[in-house]
Amino acid sequence: MKVSIIGGGGLVGSSAGFALQCGGVVREIALIDVNQELALGQALDIMHGGPSTADQIISSGSYEHIPDSDVICITAGLRRKPDESRLDLINRNTDLFLGILDSVKSVGTKKDAIVFVVSNPVDILTYVAADRLGLPLKQVIGLGTQLDTIRFRSLIAQKLATPPTQTSALILGEHGDSMVPIWSSATVAGLSLEKYPGWTPNLANELFTRTKGSGAEVISRKGGAGFAVGIAIRDVIHSIALDQRRVLPVSSVQDGCYGIRKVALSVPTVVGRTGVVDRHEIDLWPKEMQGLRNSGNVLRQTLETVLSRVSKRPA
Repeated sequence: MKVSIIGGGGLVGSSAGFALQCGGVVREIALIDVNQELALGQALDIMHGGPSTADQIISSGSYEHIPDSDVICITAGLRRKPDESRLDLINRNTDLFLGILDSVKSVGTKKDAIVFVVSNPVDILTYVAADRLGLPLKQVIGLGTQLDTIRFRSLIAQKLATPPTQTSALILGEHGDSMVPIWSSATVAGLSLEKYPGWTPNLANELFTRTKGSGAEVISRKGGAGFAVGIAIRDVIHSIALDQRRVLPVSSVQDGCYGIRKVALSVPTVVGRTGVVDRHEIDLWPKEMQGLRNSGNVLRQTLETVLSRVSKRPA
């Protein structure tokens, strides 16, 4: 499998490339960036570690890589400021993103290629990509709340001193301010989190608040997030490459799941080689259901404004 990362010279794109190299599953990783020297430098740095990781082809370049790519991962975008919401990014990132989509469309893609959107605001841009590229909706996926979910789990595990790999909890909805914590199905080693020693409602609120602010916290401390988002991207791409059909909280255009339509957001999604294989409506508490539908409404309001602007730009 070949994965092309648009924005591969940046922190997120190069971190994704490195995570995929360490995973050793995909055969070829191509880093594409407007700054081709930076992409070449990142590709060389990753390639140099190859003898100790996996037998892969690591390359860089431009859109010539797109036509034979199985996964086109778009990470390019302007960096979020510490005090800026992800949705505020839409005014600065839409034109850049549309230019990327137009370039992808002009060179063409494989019939079964998966377009994987990471750029923020990811839910809005995932919908724009699905609308602009004309691919089957199942082949356009956004990273969604997969990153929020692993951040959430890591913070719970740290606080309770539990193994992170045995700590399970979901974030659904928007990758942003209206994200929804799903406490109803949260567990540690199969045990309900609600009944776990030391668990309290106040602790739940504290951990969710920190999860919502995790991106801004990392940006304020080190300038940008890279490692965890690279791992989150690898989770999704491996599920595609291996047809694992893992249930992941990724973003896609909804058509009735939980009664939500015509907006992209994250629900429990079966991810395989064809992209979105299925969606599961797991049981939610009433307040979680209300939060998820509110998240859809929040995104739809912004989306209507964006689509009005996009429609004025020729495809």
